[in-house]
Amino acid sequence: MAFQTIAAELQKLVADWTETLESLPPQTIADRRNGQDRSIRQIVGHMVDSASNNTHRVVHLQYRESPVEFPNYSTYGNNDKWIAIQNYQEEDWQLLINYWKYAHLHFCHLIQNINLEQLDQQWHADTNQFVSLKEMVEDFPRHFKLHIAEIEELLNQQ
Repeated sequence: MAFQTIAAELQKLVADWTETLESLPPQTIADRRNGQDRSIRQIVGHMVDSASNNTHRVVHLQYRESPVEFPNYSTYGNNDKWIAIQNYQEEDWQLLINYWKYAHLHFCHLIQNINLEQLDQQWHADTNQFVSLKEMVEDFPRHFKLHIAEIEELLNQQ
């Protein structure tokens, strides 16, 4: 998938979901919990972390020697530590939506400007696991949609 296409898809999802997120009642975003015991607030916060971490990876992978040693915040429960330490459950909702929106829009801008000569650069994601810049960017929409689906599931709870 071309990075322009990925960016356009993400930009549309962000535009569509910004309105949805802004319309949610406070109790819904705070109280409903998914199988990971995350509220909608916490899922959105995790998505901010994901956009931020992936932004750093994309930048580092374009100038550092491969493979890049970069912490994988999503393994060993570290992403839950990020959520707790940043206390997304108590973050101002409108600010959190804006962080989410603009972190993803910036990521879209960034991937449209990737040096294509660096696509094979890799980061050391985990023990014996290496992920190329190309693979990482191409997988980002799947991860984004996974969390949107979690939010949708919580919204559909009775």
